[in-house]
Amino acid sequence: MNTLIILSGNGINILVTINMDKIHNIQEIRFDKDFFIIKVDNQTYKVKIAGISQKLANANEKERLEYNISPSGYGIHWPAIDEDLSIEGILKTVPQRHVA
Repeated sequence: MNTLIILSGNGINILVTINMDKIHNIQEIRFDKDFFIIKVDNQTYKVKIAGISQKLANANEKERLEYNISPSGYGIHWPAIDEDLSIEGILKTVPQRHVA
């Protein structure tokens, strides 16, 4: 998918096309006690929350469940705790990309 952005200022218009192809298809995010479970690109991964984010490990259930997935599938943002994690960063913590 391509996105066309029009920047305007001082009577000058600039057209910018940004390639917004999906990097990852994030299908599910859930938590199970001390584990973060994510289904991405048709694979399910289970990692220790503390292994990916101390902020997420310290967050309560409501804060963990309030997240936004980037349109490109690049990452996840938790606004209540001001945490951003990339999918690649999460997957790097999975030993040999062990599927749950």
